[in-house]
Amino acid sequence: MPVILFGLILIFALVAGCSSVKEKADTILINGKIIKVDKDFSFAEAVAIKEGKVLATGKNKDILKLKGGSTNIIDLKGHTVIPGLIEGHAHPIQASQSEYFEKIPDLHTIRDLLEWISNETRLKKEGEWIIHPKFFITRLSDMRQLTKRELDSVSPNNPVFLNGSFGGMINTKAMELSGMTSLNHPGILRNERTGEAIGIIRGSAFGLLAINQEHKLSEQQQLEALKNLFHLYNEVGITSVCSGGGPPEELKMFEKLSARKELTVRIFQNIIFPFDRKTSVTAIREVLNRFGRKTGDGNEWVKVGAFKVVVDGGVLTGTAYLREGWGEKAKEVYGINDPGYRGELFFSKDELIRLITVANEAGWKFTAHVTGGGGVDTLLAAFEAVNHSSPISEKRFSIIHGNFYTQDAIRKMAALGIYADMQPAWYFKDADLLNKVLGKDVISTFHPYHSMLEAGIMINGGSDHMVVLDPNASINPYNPFLAMWSLITRKTDRGTVFNPEEAISREQALKMYTINNAYASFEEHVKGSIETGKVADLVVLSDDILTCPEHRIAEIKSLLTMVNGHTVFDKGVFKASHD
Repeated sequence: MPVILFGLILIFALVAGCSSVKEKADTILINGKIIKVDKDFSFAEAVAIKEGKVLATGKNKDILKLKGGSTNIIDLKGHTVIPGLIEGHAHPIQASQSEYFEKIPDLHTIRDLLEWISNETRLKKEGEWIIHPKFFITRLSDMRQLTKRELDSVSPNNPVFLNGSFGGMINTKAMELSGMTSLNHPGILRNERTGEAIGIIRGSAFGLLAINQEHKLSEQQQLEALKNLFHLYNEVGITSVCSGGGPPEELKMFEKLSARKELTVRIFQNIIFPFDRKTSVTAIREVLNRFGRKTGDGNEWVKVGAFKVVVDGGVLTGTAYLREGWGEKAKEVYGINDPGYRGELFFSKDELIRLITVANEAGWKFTAHVTGGGGVDTLLAAFEAVNHSSPISEKRFSIIHGNFYTQDAIRKMAALGIYADMQPAWYFKDADLLNKVLGKDVISTFHPYHSMLEAGIMINGGSDHMVVLDPNASINPYNPFLAMWSLITRKTDRGTVFNPEEAISREQALKMYTINNAYASFEEHVKGSIETGKVADLVVLSDDILTCPEHRIAEIKSLLTMVNGHTVFDKGVFKASHD
């Protein structure tokens, strides 16, 4: 045989041998039902993983051909596997620190609340603040507003503050210590007849509170708290998180964990810059230039998210900006005297156009916190105006929360390519109360999932998790299976069903927490489905989400969660072997 020919054969043999070695998997999962959530929503029996990526999916016999001498084999014993779940909207830094010093009580009635405050007065010194960091009176079964007299009766000598983000409740002692008793401030609600402060305050008055005993965490304590929370997220199958919004400094915390190789979830961090309605275009551009990054910058672990603003208040405090007034029944629940009061709007249409235009020009995805229908309409009008001069349909701009979507709003969103960043926990927890206050006509527009999907709107699923570590008892539960159960059954926490025609299928619900959320962060080519070349983020379930009895969907647990091919949570059901 000629030397040259022999040499070529030898080279081809070596190349083939190297290729064979490269194709050997690190881990293979067999005998399962792999729900790939690909474009055909197809299934497989097995999946092979190599170097943090999906190597292949298919039949057991085919995937086992990728087995090498050191390959770990996991027999799934018929269990279902889904892509790693993506939490579409949470506040992990705030949530992780919320119970660092003391546990937040799980309160269900006004009596529970008053008993907790009374107990706190026995534990604290006179004059020491009693604070609930995220409290919504509207979540209690009583479905009525608390009175200042009730707070004073259990805590006459300790200032009390019940923080509801966009509104809150304080007692007389808190007013006295903060110099708010006779202060004329629009954020301090007063009795329309006597002029006396009733104890309800808006977020604009929070800065007046003379709170001087805030606990401070060191950087290391903050990072450890985050790691702990992310492990809790892993336990419920969450492998990626869109951090709902914070100052640029928050991004650094995630990057530090990533640099230490201690992240067990992937992060897409929305940024809230210190802009208000008076900020000039020049000033906005200067801040963005100084930041030096834009949406999508980063790596597969930590990416810069959207440019976010807050457009209105919140439905739980009666400050969401509605299409019409909050009405007569809002007085009993929210303490709103004027039935024509529509809520708070922090940016006008023209002011939003300015912000959206600058963000669009600078290459940012734009998103906004909006909770009322009037806020939705205002933001959509601004999106339409910007779209006339610079098309935005491919930019994946979104509305966070939104809640109330009319057919007209749905049509506009579909035409503009606006994504809906929604939280099923809000329907689950709050539909009954909002129905009581706003009535049947308004509630018919509340979380219309089926109508939005039918119109072609991309819906992203999240929780808005803010405080409390327990996945079901947290203020806005972050258990994705509870959320999916609510989407599928259309049931609330109280067992009621509003607008049953807006329920969606199990497949649609699963997509909301996987591939849809991957699209929201421009990462559909990286994650969101179990396909060759994508990151090996996956979850082995205790039950089959597509076929189990409906009531068991909310009870589904993760038995094994993997991120980048590494196990980050293991219930101990499966054992890896090399056989």
